[in-house]
Amino acid sequence: MADLSELKTQIKQVMVEELMLPQSADEIADDAAIFSPQGLGLDSVDALQLVVAIEKRFGLKMADAAAARETLRSVNTIAEAVNAKSSA
Repeated sequence: MADLSELKTQIKQVMVEELMLPQSADEIADDAAIFSPQGLGLDSVDALQLVVAIEKRFGLKMADAAAARETLRSVNTIAEAVNAKSSA
């Protein structure tokens, strides 16, 4: 992916649409902790939906729970993983 900023915007839009978040994509900080109460406060059901949405939209497969936990820390970490996959 050439434009990391655009990728982050797309990831936020997917999160808002797929998880029916109460905030807009613009309100989600790139470094907000996805599962922390101080961040977005998502739960395990949201995690599953997010994994499926990211795989469907960006083709990024997360082989196991440890990989998903590492990737799904923030919009930044998701973007880095998608970008690395696209560059490979």
